[in-house]
Amino acid sequence: MIITVLSICAILYLALMFEDKLKIPSPVGLIGLSFGFHLLFGDLFILTGDPEHFALLVILLLPILLIGDSLELKVADLKEHGLSLFYLSVVAVALSVVVALLIGDALFGQYHLSTAAIIVLFAMVLATDPVSVVSIFSKFELPHRLKILCEGESLFNDATALIVFVFVGLYALDGGEITASYVTKTSLVVVLGSALLGVVVGYIGLAAMKTSDNRIAELLVLILTGYGAFELAEHFYALLNLFGGHSHMHLSGILSCIFATVTVHHMMTRAIAYGDMRIEKEEADLKLESASEKTSRNLVQHAIDKIKATVKERDRHMRTKEDVQLLSVVANTMLFVAMAEMIDLDLLWQYKTEIMAMFLATTVIRAVMMAKFALITNQTDKMVNVNFRWWGILTFAGIKGGLSIVMLMMIPSTFEHLEMFKAIVIGVILLSTFIYSGILLTIIGKSKAVFSQELADEGGHH
Repeated sequence: MIITVLSICAILYLALMFEDKLKIPSPVGLIGLSFGFHLLFGDLFILTGDPEHFALLVILLLPILLIGDSLELKVADLKEHGLSLFYLSVVAVALSVVVALLIGDALFGQYHLSTAAIIVLFAMVLATDPVSVVSIFSKFELPHRLKILCEGESLFNDATALIVFVFVGLYALDGGEITASYVTKTSLVVVLGSALLGVVVGYIGLAAMKTSDNRIAELLVLILTGYGAFELAEHFYALLNLFGGHSHMHLSGILSCIFATVTVHHMMTRAIAYGDMRIEKEEADLKLESASEKTSRNLVQHAIDKIKATVKERDRHMRTKEDVQLLSVVANTMLFVAMAEMIDLDLLWQYKTEIMAMFLATTVIRAVMMAKFALITNQTDKMVNVNFRWWGILTFAGIKGGLSIVMLMMIPSTFEHLEMFKAIVIGVILLSTFIYSGILLTIIGKSKAVFSQELADEGGHH
């Protein structure tokens, strides 16, 4: 266990050094170093050991990763780009599944996959990894609106893909009948219910934060809020049964966690903005008082105390956000370390043709969906225009991650194509991590000056 802890720290340190010195994205460095350490230490370096325990680890770490990423979202940005994010994370995913059903037989005809199996398979590889996207973008000066589109899409895309996977794919795989009314009703209930639950839990968390001025306590409340929303959503049926209901319905933990965190962050940001206004007012009062011939010591001291309290509150909120980001980095490292243990080279080689077919198919589908999005945005004033460079960034921001493997572990063990699905999902994750990251770096590197100018045109850093 100590070797594992030492290895995680060493891998994270080296990945950060590679990122700073060599501009290698941390997800690429983490998974490469993790695989190397795993080969080097063998059985001495085991974090999970099998797919089932890996899935449990991802579920354990997923909320903290979502909390860290959600703290980058602002309600104002969500309102401004809500229509664009709805297309990217909902419409594009739904259309991609439809395309998948049309080409499924052409790709995997020899396996005679059912409609349910095709939906399950494609839903797993349509889910993107917000951690990788945020990690790459954080090192560059990119237009704020482009970052919001990519990072927001990565977050909400996961929720949509999981809803499709669970409530459509697995439901049909278990013999359920898929109808338009069922899909519409289920989607509305899950999305609206998850959002409402997240907002309610967020306000409960805010009320708890007001009970203490301790920074560590504030951090713990934020974590409790995110994890609480996630757990309540995933086990919503238990809450209903507790109050006399009889239901097996559960909501989306991802969506609830995001909405709870965004609610807390929004109110904290408003408090900081209000505090800044108070500081400016108190500074102005101090200047007027100091210019007066009869200066009141009590008034001056009162103003100073207000400024100190406001600055202290603002610093506490900012440090809490930094602490969450640190926890997210450590959790992400553990995730990639565990993912390296899942890599079975023999299995990947056995299904190399299927892996490449799926990787190319999903890449083309995503490129087409982003091109359609660009076409729509250029024909309306209600959405930000997407140029060719932005289209490239949006297309290759679709890096896959640990959520895909969590879905993989939810497939019944009796499913006849489970081994092939495992190989395809893990193979696509690896290919997208290395290839997409490399392409993103190339696009950003070649257009660095243009992106900097676009950022300046927006008004600089946000």
